[in-house]
Amino acid sequence: MNGDPLWLAQVLIAALADIAFACTLGAGLLSIWLSKEKAAEGKSPAHDAWRKARRLSLGGAVTLAVADLVLVWLQAASMSGAPLFDAFSAVIAVVTGTHAGIGWAIAFAGSVLLVLATVSANAKGSPRPGLFAIGALVAAAGKASIGHAADAGAFSLAEGVQTVHLLATALWGGVVFAGAWRVLASLGTSLARAFLIRIAGKISTLSVIAVSLVVLTGIYNAWRGLGGSAQALEASAWGQALVVKGVLVATALLLGAMNRWSVLPRLRRTASTVDARTFNGVMRVEAVLIVAVFFAAAVLSHSVPGFASAG
Repeated sequence: MNGDPLWLAQVLIAALADIAFACTLGAGLLSIWLSKEKAAEGKSPAHDAWRKARRLSLGGAVTLAVADLVLVWLQAASMSGAPLFDAFSAVIAVVTGTHAGIGWAIAFAGSVLLVLATVSANAKGSPRPGLFAIGALVAAAGKASIGHAADAGAFSLAEGVQTVHLLATALWGGVVFAGAWRVLASLGTSLARAFLIRIAGKISTLSVIAVSLVVLTGIYNAWRGLGGSAQALEASAWGQALVVKGVLVATALLLGAMNRWSVLPRLRRTASTVDARTFNGVMRVEAVLIVAVFFAAAVLSHSVPGFASAG
């Protein structure tokens, strides 16, 4: 980790790309769930929530594609040593002649597929599930092949685990962020309360599954990055950033657990406005913490792993 402006720009854009990927997947999944509730129909009390989910999913996919383009430009500047605005000529060489460039091309192809899947909505008004799933997998696999997991070689266990980690983190963060800040807020009327309760339940269930995968794959990635030695947690800046990320994840998990095991059951019993607002309020705080997790992850992916920096 360092204070180099180019490094800082790479971290910020990488975090933005991760957040955009999460919003694309989370909002896309929410729009699919809502379309099954016939929310695409204009007369539905959940129509506004479905419309916002659709817009956020498309906006996230477009932002992801743009962020990927900026990232390869920054990578070309970093690898060539050329001034930032003179690095355009190096982009082609990076994309065609380096492992990082090939990985970027795969990730960018995934973002394009996500845009196409979202734009070409099916008859029910939701993204085309098959194309959407392929785009998500390709985008995650491409990014996994760029980071530290690539050190183990192409198609390695490390790359596979990182792909699952990226997908699970994006699904968890995406449904929480899109749900808290866009969808559930649009289901606040009494007429839409039944929709809110059902969608909140689906968000909670998916979060449990996704978080389980995040934790399992995260432990593997952390142990690998530390070289199997806990000493690197204190002896390296990478290890310290990992601790920060771990604390953020643990805090977000506590909030999610509170919503799932306390607030949601009460909401199902009462269907009250107060409980609906409490559920959404807790999830908004969880969403803010997850955004911080994405920034911590970007720092880790653009820093020397703990086992190497600790010496």
